[in-house]
Amino acid sequence: MSATSGNGSFDLSEHVLVIGLGRSGRTSVEVLRSRVGSIAATDDAAPETLAAAAAELASWNVPFIAPAELDAELGRFTVAVLSPGIPLNAPIVRRVQAAGIPVFSEVEVAYRLCSAPIVAVTGTKGKSTTTALIGALFAAAGHTVHVGGNIGNALIGETAFAQPGDWVVAEVSSFQLESIRSFKPRISLITNITPDHLDRYPSMDEYAEAKFRIFANQGPHDTFVGNLDDELIRRAPGEEGNRIKAQARWFALEPHRSTTLYLRRGETIVYAPPAGDPRPVDVMPVSEIPLLGRHNVENVMGAILVALSAGLPIDAIRGAVRDFQPLGHRLEQVAQHNGVAYIDDSKATNPGAVIAALRSFERPIVLIAGGKAKGTDFAELGRVISSRTKGVVLIGEAADTIAAVVKRAPVRRAASMDEAVRVAAELAELGDVVLLSPGCASFDMFRSAEHRGEAFVDAVHALATVAGAR
Repeated sequence: MSATSGNGSFDLSEHVLVIGLGRSGRTSVEVLRSRVGSIAATDDAAPETLAAAAAELASWNVPFIAPAELDAELGRFTVAVLSPGIPLNAPIVRRVQAAGIPVFSEVEVAYRLCSAPIVAVTGTKGKSTTTALIGALFAAAGHTVHVGGNIGNALIGETAFAQPGDWVVAEVSSFQLESIRSFKPRISLITNITPDHLDRYPSMDEYAEAKFRIFANQGPHDTFVGNLDDELIRRAPGEEGNRIKAQARWFALEPHRSTTLYLRRGETIVYAPPAGDPRPVDVMPVSEIPLLGRHNVENVMGAILVALSAGLPIDAIRGAVRDFQPLGHRLEQVAQHNGVAYIDDSKATNPGAVIAALRSFERPIVLIAGGKAKGTDFAELGRVISSRTKGVVLIGEAADTIAAVVKRAPVRRAASMDEAVRVAAELAELGDVVLLSPGCASFDMFRSAEHRGEAFVDAVHALATVAGAR
């Protein structure tokens, strides 16, 4: 692989196999097909789910190689590009590696095509909100900014066309970081690390190690931003304190010797410049943050410290934070019915995110939770549900598992989202909150977390319509 542009793109002679035809895989094909010697794609998903992708490939004159035919074709490829949803140890990937073909993540290829500096964001919860906010901060400061990655649009589709004077803001998951080689953001940020994806990682330490790859290639001219209040992130520098080669900048809810950004009396975000005039600078009051929950104060602080590290002016930062609108399906109020607020937090796919959501309200809560578990322990969630809710309605495969750890709150079950909303409405009273915050993946009942949130919104509106017709 030779460095022909950006951070070292594919040589025109490369023959590329794209593994996986989800959103990232299809975008990789679209971007690379005019830049490499040849390209083809494969996916071992059920054929009926690949019809739309196969039609798109055909429109680009890109061949699809069925898994049964793959071994006979591997000899003609020089490199493979892996979609993030496919594990490195998947059988189809092992077959490609066994043929001596290097496998790169889509994020790695996106980096090699990129001519602009990259801000990379990872974490367990809140990383999409933080990524979107960072993009808004750069835009408010007058920069041309491209936002992509795990946030919903493939990173390679953004980096391939970014100019040297632009900025790219990338949300990267642990899955995407697993197979990077030279990926090196100018600024990296880890928001938090809490239990998630333990169906893929044998332990929290291994999950954290995947996250820590975000700073693995950074050097002294780069910046790492970390949450000092998070125990695992605090251990990132290693026992010798020298594992992070970048300039480390830390934020926390209390001032510490190491913090560059902190809260004063819990009310004001304060910046302590690491160089130059050392006098602390007030950035903005916490009361101006338009997002619910203490966890979002931390997310905003991480975004602000990234922006300050990039040299953005404080006035632009403060204005952009004040104007920022919550992303869909993240503590989003969708209706107020009979004095009850209905909140869509469908993107909360792990217990830690649900706990943060439950701690965001002082009003009584009726929680709708459940779905497809990801190998995480629900014990702490059960304790928080017991202490902070007046009832929980459980759906999906994990309903029994969650019910077993809820000791003091009433537990109801529902077979559909419509039924869950009806039951939650029966439990709720004037002034309460009905909160959809599942703590699980959606794939047992829905196509995606977005689809699950849309089903919740439809059920809430249907509830109001029926009540209005009476």
